[in-house]
Amino acid sequence: MPLFFSLNFLNPSLVTDTVFGFICFSLLSSVVYILNDIRDMEKDRMHSTKRLRPLASGKIPMPHAVVVMAVLSVALIAMLVMVRTHGNRLFSIEAIGLLLLYAVLNVAYSWGLKNFPLVDVTILASGYVIRVLFGAMIIGVNVSVWLYLVVTLGAYYMGFGKRRNEITGNETGTRSVMRFYSHSFLDKNMYVCQVLCVVFYVLWSIDSETVERLHTSAFVYTIPIILIIFLKYSLNIETDADGDPTSVLLGDKILIFLCGVYVICAFCIVYLNRGA
Repeated sequence: MPLFFSLNFLNPSLVTDTVFGFICFSLLSSVVYILNDIRDMEKDRMHSTKRLRPLASGKIPMPHAVVVMAVLSVALIAMLVMVRTHGNRLFSIEAIGLLLLYAVLNVAYSWGLKNFPLVDVTILASGYVIRVLFGAMIIGVNVSVWLYLVVTLGAYYMGFGKRRNEITGNETGTRSVMRFYSHSFLDKNMYVCQVLCVVFYVLWSIDSETVERLHTSAFVYTIPIILIIFLKYSLNIETDADGDPTSVLLGDKILIFLCGVYVICAFCIVYLNRGA
């Protein structure tokens, strides 16, 4: 997102830096997810869908998972050392600090913070915010206040939505924090975050700085698309979806289509208009 909206999406050097950063963050998040699955293996075996995960189902023995986790960790360190020789910002103190912050928060989440209400959702949301800050850091651009607010509130919205569906799916037995939540609480706060996210997007689209930098006010016409995407996402998580953002998105062709329409519109507004 920082690469795209900073008008650098066609800059080969910064695209390369972003790809390296994407790989590094993917390696780190994979290590975190494996660790979390090892910690939750016994509880996952009692869950209707999580019991099918490789570790919970026994398809992959735990020693193998530990080896994979170690290999991914070594690969991450090797990549960071490799890019250091090219003067890449990926090896900067700030970028490594964000990687460590993500790792510490998620290890703490796996080791017990996920059992505290609101703290669990905050850590889930922070993962999305850290990704955006990390992406901006490695290409040397600043994250606008509006982008920060949109991502933060959008992440909280998805986090509360995930918890809402876990209540619907009777996951209180496998996730102790669920006893602190109710449908009423999650519904109200989920939609407060949705409204604020859309409002911040609207404010960004009409902000004078945005219009001046992009040489257009056309993003105001994408507001209905954003609203429809949120409405379709909300419709999905209020049915039988499991609430996981990736599953909700990839499991709905209409939602994928709507996101594709937005991306095409945004690209045309930012880059074709700039070329003209």
